[in-house]
Amino acid sequence: MMIYSEAVSYLYSSRPPFHMVGAAAYKPGLENTLKLMTHFGNPHQRLRAVHVAGTNGKGSTCHLIAAVLQAAGMRVGLFTSPHLVSLTERIRVNGTPIPENEVTAFIEGNKAFLDDLQPSFFETMTALAFDYFVKQKVDIAVVEVGLGGRLDSTNVITPLLSVITNIGLDHTEFLGHTLAQIAWEKAGIIKPDVPCVIGETHPQTMNVFLKRAKECGILSSGPETTDCRIWFADQCGYLRNKRLREAPECELKGNYQEHNLQTAYVALQVLKNYVPSDLLRTSYIRPQYIQNGFANVCTLTGLRGRWETLCRQPLVICDTGHNSHGIQYVARQLRQWNNPDIWIIFGMVDDKDTETCLRLMPDGKKYHYIFTRPDTQRARSAEDMLALWGKEAIAIAKPDEAIQYAMQHAKHEDAVFIGGSNYLVGYALSRFTH
Repeated sequence: MMIYSEAVSYLYSSRPPFHMVGAAAYKPGLENTLKLMTHFGNPHQRLRAVHVAGTNGKGSTCHLIAAVLQAAGMRVGLFTSPHLVSLTERIRVNGTPIPENEVTAFIEGNKAFLDDLQPSFFETMTALAFDYFVKQKVDIAVVEVGLGGRLDSTNVITPLLSVITNIGLDHTEFLGHTLAQIAWEKAGIIKPDVPCVIGETHPQTMNVFLKRAKECGILSSGPETTDCRIWFADQCGYLRNKRLREAPECELKGNYQEHNLQTAYVALQVLKNYVPSDLLRTSYIRPQYIQNGFANVCTLTGLRGRWETLCRQPLVICDTGHNSHGIQYVARQLRQWNNPDIWIIFGMVDDKDTETCLRLMPDGKKYHYIFTRPDTQRARSAEDMLALWGKEAIAIAKPDEAIQYAMQHAKHEDAVFIGGSNYLVGYALSRFTH
């Protein structure tokens, strides 16, 4: 009999995940996933789903949408990545992580097939998620793309709605070195006759999405038709410029969440107005459930690490922003803090645009940087981060010692920020909540 720790060890050792080894784990293409789907009775064909891609914000947007659908009384599957503390976080039903014994049974019962096929870690997790959601009889699954879109394992589904949050320069070795190239990869989740919401527009990406939408028949080809089912959320009037008066309160407090809130809101309106009620109880998506879902998104779905408060005195905040597109919002919010001193514990992995991120971060006498090394093979060393920063700071290799140093030196009225890497945030969550 296999136990959970053995199942996880098998997953990691036989198919090391992207978060551990980076590019070596990436297997573009859908061939393996389709073989997995066939083996498990094609669960992807039995799921009603919302499919979410994007450079940043896709996890938060997934959780926001899922929370509202839960508040409306639906049974909601949620598949996101990476995890911060436990692998089971990736697969949830109504906020509850998949039980460890389900993971173990899946691996043990299918080990011979997995050994023969040799799918990637993410391909295996996708199969586990879809199989589990079907068994749990979810009303709808909210599915986050792992990497890119067109060749991502999750792209075997035909969803009720596609959502692309934004486009930034990340994973350029796989997706391309321009915003337009990356947008084209992510636009691969747009399907024929499936409505689509684009969260944030950009001059370099707009035409990419319009071209794909026209190919898929969701954009009118001329003035004689009015068939248009692609929406650009930042051009819609639902919440734009109305935050103080009309926007629902949200449990996610990072300023950058306003973009995700807008995207999720528009996506829910599209679900309500353009998805047939015989496919989803769209009439249940009412204003009170949107308010409830947004106000309690972390409580309902278990979302962690998004501008999350870990301690009050001193104030300790962590955030999963980990590339320049995300760090720009983190840095902007750090500059708004009026604490006497701010201690920043920062570490990154080696495939991110570290120098750009560091240039974005605030500088000055009140900011005290402690560079550390996240617990992953891909992490930059603390000394390397310090050298790239090139200003007064300290390097403490072990995250625990870095956090301990900050907590010892920060006064009650100071603030501590922990970020730069999902792995560093995951460690902080474990340290402060256990």
